[in-house]
Amino acid sequence: MSKTIFEKIIDRELPANIIYEDEHCIAFHDNSPQAPIHVLLVTKKVIPKLADASPEDATLLGYLMTKVSEITKTLGIQDNFRLVINNGSQACQTVFHLHVHIMGGRNFHWPPG
Repeated sequence: MSKTIFEKIIDRELPANIIYEDEHCIAFHDNSPQAPIHVLLVTKKVIPKLADASPEDATLLGYLMTKVSEITKTLGIQDNFRLVINNGSQACQTVFHLHVHIMGGRNFHWPPG
């Protein structure tokens, strides 16, 4: 099976504007931003989509949420941001490797889509 674009970024086979990385996750600016600030927070463990996460992934998923807090503070958007996780192609997921979109820097509308 071929690597996803995110695996290639993690393995440094493709460039990215990385703003955070540790042993569990990596965060970088989206190449097709939908807001003035648009960062992707990606698990290093390959989980194709959120619906594929197992109970053993609960700690990792919680960890991602704590990293969101840290990353949004670094970006200066800690009080106003939106998180999006697309799950499946009908929900506009295009890279099947679990990731969280962190967006800010503009007003958002509801409903989102």
